[in-house]
Amino acid sequence: MSLVQASTAHWQGEAPTPLNPDTAFNGFICAHVLHALERLGLFRKLQDDGSVDVSSFCRDNQLDHAVFHALVRAAESFGYLESRGDLVRAIRTGEDVRQAIGFFTWGVGGYHDVFANAAAVARGERRFGVDLHRDEGMVALGSAQADSALMRNILDKEVSALDFSTLVDLGAGVSERVSRLVKARPGSRGLGIDISKSATELGADTVERYGLGGTVEPVCADVLDILFNEQRVEGADEADVVMSFMFLHDLLVDPERRDQVIPRMRAAFPKAHTFLLGDTTVRPRNGEDTLPIFSSGFELAHALMGVPIYTREAYEELFDKGGMRLRRAVPFGAPHTYLFVLEAA
Repeated sequence: MSLVQASTAHWQGEAPTPLNPDTAFNGFICAHVLHALERLGLFRKLQDDGSVDVSSFCRDNQLDHAVFHALVRAAESFGYLESRGDLVRAIRTGEDVRQAIGFFTWGVGGYHDVFANAAAVARGERRFGVDLHRDEGMVALGSAQADSALMRNILDKEVSALDFSTLVDLGAGVSERVSRLVKARPGSRGLGIDISKSATELGADTVERYGLGGTVEPVCADVLDILFNEQRVEGADEADVVMSFMFLHDLLVDPERRDQVIPRMRAAFPKAHTFLLGDTTVRPRNGEDTLPIFSSGFELAHALMGVPIYTREAYEELFDKGGMRLRRAVPFGAPHTYLFVLEAA
């Protein structure tokens, strides 16, 4: 088995299809239970202490004892926890969920209203972005949790092999990623570009926490304005390496300028020798009888939002037409997600 095959073996998943009604319904409830227990801090406490006294935990966190007990009993029935009297601990499945908790935060916390209103979207009664919205905070948190658990080490390894003095992150959120990478490369500088004003303001706190004032600059800007409306960001034209993660499909929404995104990205960062573009792709349909985590949710959520997503092959064709050469496509933690390492052709 090749290294790529080994690192993508879990992409086939372990959920057998067809999901019978018992499995489907219990899975729906289980996902909400796991999300609730994560938000209440139980999994973090179990990771730190190994076991938790339920009564003490409720008292310390001012929780309704009956409700919390019901959540614990449900998680136990689903095979995630084990209790002895008032003491609860995680069994192996519960240990595994910590690696995957970001998907539950993303799906249950971030997209619950979108999924619940799928019929209304299909009827045209509601429209995403008009009278139907996702929880942006939960989407961002879930993405950060998945990044920390599954992707960070892969990215750090790739970046450590690159020569750069200026690093740019497109869709940087609170500039955590660019700050971390610049901190690890003394003498380098960074720009974290994000459309969200609140995220950019929080980015200033991130930079201060890393001690990188004057070295990393959070910038509030729409990347599409940079690419298509000649908005200039000071220092961007000096970038050696440009990166973006789980963001490329959003830049490609407009079909009339889709083919221009990659050439415009090259033009906006003329000195960049490497582009690191990470995104989740459409799951290949090869007649598998099992499903992985995340893929079905990612595909359905974007269909309900009206945002096209792409196969790996479609991305590679887009890069080639846009004048970028693919050095390698690195499996990037989440199922059917790749870090495309590209250079200007």
